[in-house]
Amino acid sequence: MRILLAGASGVLGRRAVRELTAAGHEVAGLGRGASNTVRADLLDGDAVLRAVDGMAFDVVIHAATALQDTSLIRHQEMAGTNALRVRGTANLLAAARATGARRIVLENMMFGYGYGDHGDRPLTEDGTPFGPAGTNPWLEQHVGAMRAKEELAFTADGIDAVSLRFGLFYGKDVTDTTVLTMLRKRKMPVVADHGRELAWVNVDDAGRAVAAAVEHGRPSQAYNIADDLPTGFGSHVRAVAEAFGTPAPLRIPLWLLKPAPLAHTVMATNLRLDSSKAKAELGWKPSQADSVEGVRSLARSLGV
Repeated sequence: MRILLAGASGVLGRRAVRELTAAGHEVAGLGRGASNTVRADLLDGDAVLRAVDGMAFDVVIHAATALQDTSLIRHQEMAGTNALRVRGTANLLAAARATGARRIVLENMMFGYGYGDHGDRPLTEDGTPFGPAGTNPWLEQHVGAMRAKEELAFTADGIDAVSLRFGLFYGKDVTDTTVLTMLRKRKMPVVADHGRELAWVNVDDAGRAVAAAVEHGRPSQAYNIADDLPTGFGSHVRAVAEAFGTPAPLRIPLWLLKPAPLAHTVMATNLRLDSSKAKAELGWKPSQADSVEGVRSLARSLGV
């Protein structure tokens, strides 16, 4: 198949390109960077349509984000990604129609289920509402953008949509760059987990899930993509520090993060994912049981 991939130069996009190319598909990257085959700003709908004029694709993939500061301290840092999730999706749907594509695959995140305490039972795609309206205006912007991304695609006439709801990413180019840099600078404090756990997924496994969704995803379906076992945020970061030999992260009480509201919200969230549907329908499964073993395996592979 011929595939148009927005976000091809990103951490997930590069993995998706690798997996799709290995499967025999032809992939064209869409974005502003020089490495893209199709050059356009995804937020400029007219520019996107001009860029794809005369082209033909079978599938469109939306894996574009605008995250620059991965510390995610302030809600404002999500504004660019929120815009890409809403306006970018609308523009990609228009591009799909213009190029004859019949399928769109979306990158989404587990926080679309809502921040906060979801209890100990892993969430399922069909048993848990996605994008619940919230009372916090900042969080509603983030969750609402994830909700809108799926609603726009699932209700688009003539286009089959598949959404992948990922856990937090770890792995090569994530753990060994961003996280390690912050740990070495002592800029990644953690709080006690107190039973709170989050879903995680190796970014290489995430790339395989994108390729699987292109080939096997059912129309108008969402799939959770995560390791089998969740891990608390603090436990994950401490495992990275131990595996790579950096200073242990500073432990602080949760209330000290209130000046960093988005980080405070994430560390106060308890959210597990059930990926059984992806295993059954996409033929996908994680390569690691959990992120702790995953970062240890990464350190060994890098000779640490």
